Amino acid sequence: VQLQASGGGSVQAGGSLRLTCAASGRTFSTYGMGWFRQAPGKEREFVARINWRGGDSTYYADSVKGRFTISRDNAKNTVYLQMDSLKPEDTAVYHCAADLGTGFTYWGQGTQVTVSS
Repeated sequence: VQLQASGGGSVQAGGSLRLTCAASGRTFSTYGMGWFRQAPGKEREFVARINWRGGDSTYYADSVKGRFTISRDNAKNTVYLQMDSLKPEDTAVYHCAADLGTGFTYWGQGTQVTVSS
């Protein structure tokens, strides 16, 4: 499984960005997909997850709930992270990851998001 994240950039607080993660693999529709982020000097943290069972149920970190939306397009082997009402504390490198049933074991290279106040 290969993952390629894109869509990062620099925005002012209150702005929006949409991250895209393109995945390889013929069984993408059966992958759980997630987004994580790592800010300078901090540990990587969970941002959002979308499952493939149970109607693509979604989960979010409390810090982004209500502002970020994760979605997927199985026909395009792609998962998205729509980020609205961005805050300076959202500044980080964002990584997408795939869970094939044993946890997030496949990771993309990351895309930088910078939010200025």
